[in-house]
Amino acid sequence: MLEQVERVAPTDSTVLIEGETGTGKELIARAIHNLSSRCGRPFIKLNCAAIPFGLLESELFGHEKGAFTGAIAQKVGRFELADKGTLFLDEVGDIPPVLAAQTAACAAGTAVRALGQQPDSPSGRPARGGDQPKFGGYGESSEFRSDLYYRLNVFPIPLPPFAGAREDLPALVEHFVEIYARRMDKQIEHIPPETMSALSSYQWPGNIRELQNFIERSVILSSENVLRAPLTS
Repeated sequence: MLEQVERVAPTDSTVLIEGETGTGKELIARAIHNLSSRCGRPFIKLNCAAIPFGLLESELFGHEKGAFTGAIAQKVGRFELADKGTLFLDEVGDIPPVLAAQTAACAAGTAVRALGQQPDSPSGRPARGGDQPKFGGYGESSEFRSDLYYRLNVFPIPLPPFAGAREDLPALVEHFVEIYARRMDKQIEHIPPETMSALSSYQWPGNIRELQNFIERSVILSSENVLRAPLTS
């Protein structure tokens, strides 16, 4: 997976990052951005499932002042904000079909006017050609338009569920312990073998994010230099 990240990062190809929640799709997107020539440009993210339908079009494509009731000022959309940078659309499969065609057009480098702009007025600089932002990450959706999917599916990177990469668990546990111990000004120098064994035997349905949250909680509960994990809760 990381070899694929290194291969695609120098290119301008669109990337589709596939994986369950908690597998680190945003981290992979940021890694691609940081390894690319766009690393000094904006990294713009948007969780498409978290934005109400009535606001999603404006968030993606922007709007002009007076385009609708309450539009008291011009708003620049995420596509334009990501110009020459990287646009990461998480849960892109949740984009309503009525907006999917516009999103597919932007993915192809086609200029899309901001909502409410007059047809004969100049649009903001579109994301096209070499300026086209990379983006990816989608959730399962029966309404995921095929034209949008095939626009995005240029270079797919599948992220395995954490259950399929258990050999990484000890290193991840130590990594998260170090991060949260430093943040909380604690010295945790020992992780009991029985604790590590219990962590390794758990299935982690919430993937790496669940492990990260569990380790943060464990560090909070640790009052000495030994990790105290609430294994029975």
